[in-house]
Amino acid sequence: MPLSAAASDVVSTPQVHTQLLAHAPEGLGAGKTAWLGLVIRHQPDWHTYWKNSGDSGLPTQLTWQLPAGVTAGEIQWTTPKRMVIGQLANYGYDGTVLLAVPLTIPDDFGGQALTAKLKADWLVCKQECIPQSGEFELTVPANGSSTTHAALFEKAFASAPKLLAGVMAQGEVQGEVLTITMGGLPAAWTGNTFEFFPEDPGVIEPAGAITASRQGSDLVLRMPLSAQRSESPVAMKAVLARPGDEAGIAIQFPVSGWLDSGAAPGVGTASPEAAAAGGTGLLLALALAFGGGLLLNLMPCVFPILSLKVLSFAQHAGDRKALVAGGLAYTAGVVASFVALAGLLLALRAGGEALGWGFQLQSPLVVTGLAILFTLIALNLLGVFEFGSFMPSGFATMRARSPLLDHGLTGVLAVGVASPCTAPFMGVALGAALTMPLPQALGVFASLGLGMAAPYLLASAWPGFSDLLPRPGAWMSRFKVLMAFPMFATVVWLVWVLAQQIGVDGAAAVLALLVAVSFGAWTYGLAGVGPKHARFYKLAGGLVVASALVWAWPLMGAKPDAIAATGAPASAWQAWTPQAVAEARAAGQPVFVDFTAAWCVTCQVNKRTTLNDTALQAELAAKGVRLLRADWTNRDPVITQELARLGRSGVPVYALYGPGAAQVVLLPEILTVTKVREAIAGWPATSSIPKESL
Repeated sequence: MPLSAAASDVVSTPQVHTQLLAHAPEGLGAGKTAWLGLVIRHQPDWHTYWKNSGDSGLPTQLTWQLPAGVTAGEIQWTTPKRMVIGQLANYGYDGTVLLAVPLTIPDDFGGQALTAKLKADWLVCKQECIPQSGEFELTVPANGSSTTHAALFEKAFASAPKLLAGVMAQGEVQGEVLTITMGGLPAAWTGNTFEFFPEDPGVIEPAGAITASRQGSDLVLRMPLSAQRSESPVAMKAVLARPGDEAGIAIQFPVSGWLDSGAAPGVGTASPEAAAAGGTGLLLALALAFGGGLLLNLMPCVFPILSLKVLSFAQHAGDRKALVAGGLAYTAGVVASFVALAGLLLALRAGGEALGWGFQLQSPLVVTGLAILFTLIALNLLGVFEFGSFMPSGFATMRARSPLLDHGLTGVLAVGVASPCTAPFMGVALGAALTMPLPQALGVFASLGLGMAAPYLLASAWPGFSDLLPRPGAWMSRFKVLMAFPMFATVVWLVWVLAQQIGVDGAAAVLALLVAVSFGAWTYGLAGVGPKHARFYKLAGGLVVASALVWAWPLMGAKPDAIAATGAPASAWQAWTPQAVAEARAAGQPVFVDFTAAWCVTCQVNKRTTLNDTALQAELAAKGVRLLRADWTNRDPVITQELARLGRSGVPVYALYGPGAAQVVLLPEILTVTKVREAIAGWPATSSIPKESL
């Protein structure tokens, strides 16, 4: 569990001693130099991480709470060290490091003192890694000089990378190698031994050998691209340093020569679909998206929507014009929803949010809302109430005048529930789409929507289709009631997802809320009741729903234990972390990572069939494979980042790291025992891995 401490200016753990410091030589005031900083003193052999942590690790995060108008700038990172651990390399700090941030003081600051509060999170590692945090508070007098820790700040300033006038650099991708040509370096920068620290994670292989040569006065560096690269940046920032130097040189340079859209070129794959999309261009991505949309109609999470469409076809069997119009409206709703959802995802990612496809179902509130909606749809199909009793009269009138609105809204609902199921069919294409320019990316998602809606659109437009449908009659009332049960089945699934997200108590609270909503719907659907009694029943129903919501709301914020949420025995599967993978690979131990989520139907099918196969588990244990499960049911930016490194944006993803292999192999999303056995066929059996590590 992460370590925390009460608010003070010092937090100590067995691994580090941390302290919040201030440096204001001229006091506090507009235009005056003032700094805050977190000093981390590491115990021997322990280290924390730079802004790009390398193969594993996480950078230190600082969250400030300052008086109104006072702002803290970005961390002024000092030049890091390259720390090699087996076949991996990290960028970070040992010994003593000060993470300094500049303060901006407004002109009207008139306080006698400035009270700064800091929430800091860091990951400290040796052989094992421990996430820790601390809350700090420090009061700095506004008048007078604060220079007690001037030496530490001056050393940090001296260790920061420097921008040097005249230093120019140019990057070029040549196959799997990035070549950087630099000119204008100081004359003292001789020799051919350098350290290169890119700010962009996942582009360069951190543990890869850097070769240096000279072309006249220019320095030429060559370094391997990451086998898990998911980005193709057109410009990069980095720090160039020489071993033993206190400070490096900050450089920024353009990069040319990329031949792909950013999908990881060195990631091995056992999936034919993934292999076909390894260099996903726009046309291929559009084709894969359309095919994925077609196949999406076969997923269980789409079955309730199928029932609504079947009912709609049956109701308009004799009106071909209405069938065609309904098909077009449904298609428009599906395509617009996919584009809108993708646009929202891309906007949030551009704003710094670590999100992937299917992100809406990572919110318990969204899942609860869908459970309520499907419950209401089922009750409506059972005849308990009519939606018009809930809706404002203006909206009800609009529905009556524009029946196509219902078809469009059905398409919106289909996308909301079905979108997380797209990843199994087109994981590579979606990963590539999220790295494309905005118009191309939205085009891929529009193609996905067209594929999903195509069967209904073609069926409604086919002249002979209406002749195959039975004529309206009494059977439709029974069929309408029958269609309520797929809706209730979806509610069961959604509540199960909630149990993984907010625990059993939270799921029980949502079930109670659904009962209250059902009672409220019944009160609104009562027939043959006078106006006075109708108002009483509706008031009672509203009060019950409101009371249930107030009671359930706190329980809906709970989170279950991360290991328990995986649904797997702790002896077989352990919680995934980048450090767990790094430690196993450094020891030469093979690793199998299952990226999963409770709301991913394919994930659950694979988990209960292939991954629970007793014979396969015995084979993996015999080969000393470490089994790790990355549960993405709730939002997790670390898992999102790792999926991006693998060129994916959704789950399931199955990653295999062979013993001593630098390359990761991605298995098909539709997993079989045979595929796993083929992937591990060449791995030797071992008895050197302690049972406790499995």
